[in-house]
Amino acid sequence: MSYGNRLLELRKKLGLTLEKFGEPLGVTKTAISRIEKEERSMTEQMAKSICREYNVNYLWLTEGKGDMFTSTPESVVEELAEDFKLDDIDKKIIENYLKLSDSQRAVIKEYIKSIFQ
Repeated sequence: MSYGNRLLELRKKLGLTLEKFGEPLGVTKTAISRIEKEERSMTEQMAKSICREYNVNYLWLTEGKGDMFTSTPESVVEELAEDFKLDDIDKKIIENYLKLSDSQRAVIKEYIKSIFQ
């Protein structure tokens, strides 16, 4: 199966229109359609964005290997909570931190570094 077919399969599995699928990625429905039809290649940046936004297995998306989805962040956080005896507040902090953009994380990291100095 080609990358275009895998992208189409993913979008259908998620039940999203071209427009709704592209919105969180910052691209138009035309861009997604062209990738699905392989009129346009899927860039490395686009593949990584899709994987991050929709919890997709990178190898599945790019090479067709493995399962479509990776572990959801929630299940990973639950595993951490069990291993490290985290309470609900700890879990919320981690879950919300993972949802931040790179620039937002940088601000928080700088603040935390200042506390430890």
